[in-house]
Amino acid sequence: MPARQVCSADLVDGGEDPADVDQVPAVAAGGLLDILMLVADPRKRRGRRHGLTSILLLALAATTAGARSFAAIGEWAGDAPVGVLARLGVFGRVPSEKTIRRCLQRLDADALDAAVCGWMWLRVKTIGGAKVISFDGKTLKGARDTAGHLTHLLAGICQLTGTVVAQISVDGKTSEVPLLRKLLQTLHIAGCVVTADAAHTCRETAQLIIDARAHYIFCVKGNQPLLRKRCKALPWNAIPVLDRSKGKPAHGRAETRTVQATEIGTADGIGFPGAVQVLRITRTRLVVSRQRGTRKQSREIVYVVTSLAVGDATHHQVAEWLRQHWAIENRVHFVRDTTFDEDRHQARTEAAGQVMATLRNTVVSLLRLAGFTNIAAALRHHARDFNRPAELLLTC
Repeated sequence: MPARQVCSADLVDGGEDPADVDQVPAVAAGGLLDILMLVADPRKRRGRRHGLTSILLLALAATTAGARSFAAIGEWAGDAPVGVLARLGVFGRVPSEKTIRRCLQRLDADALDAAVCGWMWLRVKTIGGAKVISFDGKTLKGARDTAGHLTHLLAGICQLTGTVVAQISVDGKTSEVPLLRKLLQTLHIAGCVVTADAAHTCRETAQLIIDARAHYIFCVKGNQPLLRKRCKALPWNAIPVLDRSKGKPAHGRAETRTVQATEIGTADGIGFPGAVQVLRITRTRLVVSRQRGTRKQSREIVYVVTSLAVGDATHHQVAEWLRQHWAIENRVHFVRDTTFDEDRHQARTEAAGQVMATLRNTVVSLLRLAGFTNIAAALRHHARDFNRPAELLLTC
């Protein structure tokens, strides 16, 4: 795509003269930089030496090279060659770690998430259609808000690409359930499938998804006792097993899964908005301990309600999408915990914890869209050359 020139009116800091603050590099219209330029700068205009866009680009570039903290971001910026800094819009004096930290922790973190994830959502829709979106929450064990509460974030991931397409902070005084509905209202989910854990299996969320012309796949557990009772009362003894699969034995454990499915009509339904199909998934696990010489078998039955009819998706596909719901744990939360050591990052001032999580989400998503499957290896790849992080950010 052809690059455009950026004039002073384009600057995110309200149109300052380029001589007063860092300039912003030329970039293709519709790129990530265009989105970052729309993020509001919380600082007063007087005394600014560095534009917010340049600081965000520096932070993202350093995170792409493996930086795990504000100190590491500042060190990367201090070591970066002049040419690389110029590509990121930094001319002259390099912003210090203190400047970067103070700027980022004062941002409206939810607004930053909305801007970046909104852009990521459009990219995913273009690449893979954003067919299935999985939502789950994560608590940052080392980060706290101004009231001393642990920072808890609710995020959504595209199962196909492994990119984070939505995120919002969950206040310590509320739960994820109403915030999932708030998050869904910011996305154009028509034609998509939404999966979430059993806590979100409620009538209000299901109705919102149906009204948006999307579909849902929800587990039914103890938080919905009446609904579970109705699912359990269906004539499962007369319903044949449609699929039986055995998982690959690992660590002395072997699992067998059987799937039964039945369609339900509106007249004899289960009283749940939009539900047209119920699945019963039976998981039988065998755990063998050679050291103790024991064999322990357990059996779990999971009921699933979905608005997907048989013509929309096969029972096997519904069961697989439900199983892949936990990709958000493996492909995002686990990566942030292990590769970025997130839970030991003690960001305790204002929005610092959430902003750092957003930087990590963005980097992981960009790397996956660029074709990298091993994030740790991708970070090492970008750490070996200062130009590589800049190239990734300015060509996406």
